[in-house]
Amino acid sequence: MAASRRFFRRYRSVLVLCVILVASLVPAFATGFWLPFRLAYVILLALPLCLLWARLSLWGVHAEIERATDRLQQGQPLSERVSIQNRSWLSKLWLEVDEPSDLPGHAIRRVVSLRPRQRRSWKAVSTCGRRGLYTLGRVTVTSGDPFGLFRFTKSLGRPQTVLVYPRPVELSGVHLPPAELLGEGPLHRPTHYVTSNAVSVRQYAFGDSYNRIHWPSTARTRELMVKLFEMDPASDVWIVMDLEAKTQAGSGDESTEESAVTLAASIANHFCRSSRSIGLMAFGQTPHLVPPERGLAQYVRILESLAMMRATGDVSLAQLLNEEGKRFGQHSTVVVITPSTQDDWVLSLRVSAERGAKLAAVIIEPGTFGAERDSLVVFGALAAAGIHTSVVKRGGDLGTALASASSDVRRPSLSAVAGSDP
Repeated sequence: MAASRRFFRRYRSVLVLCVILVASLVPAFATGFWLPFRLAYVILLALPLCLLWARLSLWGVHAEIERATDRLQQGQPLSERVSIQNRSWLSKLWLEVDEPSDLPGHAIRRVVSLRPRQRRSWKAVSTCGRRGLYTLGRVTVTSGDPFGLFRFTKSLGRPQTVLVYPRPVELSGVHLPPAELLGEGPLHRPTHYVTSNAVSVRQYAFGDSYNRIHWPSTARTRELMVKLFEMDPASDVWIVMDLEAKTQAGSGDESTEESAVTLAASIANHFCRSSRSIGLMAFGQTPHLVPPERGLAQYVRILESLAMMRATGDVSLAQLLNEEGKRFGQHSTVVVITPSTQDDWVLSLRVSAERGAKLAAVIIEPGTFGAERDSLVVFGALAAAGIHTSVVKRGGDLGTALASASSDVRRPSLSAVAGSDP
């Protein structure tokens, strides 16, 4: 039934002409009058000619799109070079070029005409306003006849996906004193990064960087020797996000979900620049677990997870901490980001403190996002537990919200928690 409706909607004009054709033939044969015969002849001649015109309009048409990258950050422009070529000897008077996509605000639709063997190209720019994974479909070229009786579409190329990362906020006011290290001792773990802890040497292997060569050992052994490094005596930073659906408030860009993602990206960016080991944990539409590592590649992995996150989970923050809290030990800093107004997860977080983990919480105030609840109870529970807390409100500057706590002596900042012992 739906297919029939689409057919009648698409070929409505053709059906009307067919009705007129039948209505002309009946009186023409009945009376022999010349006017209905002429009208029927015109319709019988026009229908196949228009069909042939519409078919030939797409013959020899080739289109392609060139993109510089398929990884972008929120707010960056997506630049595309669209090219369409007429490889036939027939002129194309009317071609509608489009690229279907679920990327908000994306549009490259344009109507062009081409002479024989002509090629035209133009640049299309769309702004990536929302994080997520989007599909850019195949290029569609649509044409038809001058009377609009027939329309045909030709799909060219292959679909492609574009991943839009969240944009972090610069946390310039959060400082990590390098001499104040968290934990009870260094983490004796080998690493392929160059750190300040060179513990041994070994023979040079193909692919080793020249800046790792230990020249005194090389001179003594008369063989190329490279330094072996261990992790700096610093803690792992775990970012734990609450993606339970019922705790969220707001919608679109003005929501606790988007604020939490931006906060997590900003904190990860800050610690990545400080050469800290960062991990991410959340349970939304799907589980997200990125074990702690350091370096730019780790930061990109975290951004990829944040880009795909959706706060549609049914696992509460308390359940998440109870099940995964065993990962947090004396060399871990746990930063919880949540809009929850329930205080049951605070007790679960305190269990990690008993294992030696250092704790911090960033509360996204749901009342400022339209929810009929506030975080007063959970904030009091965090204060009673001695957990360092920052509060983020709708419309507020996230960087200022985290940095402002650093000047508050009574409530230490996130940087003080993550960078030093209280």
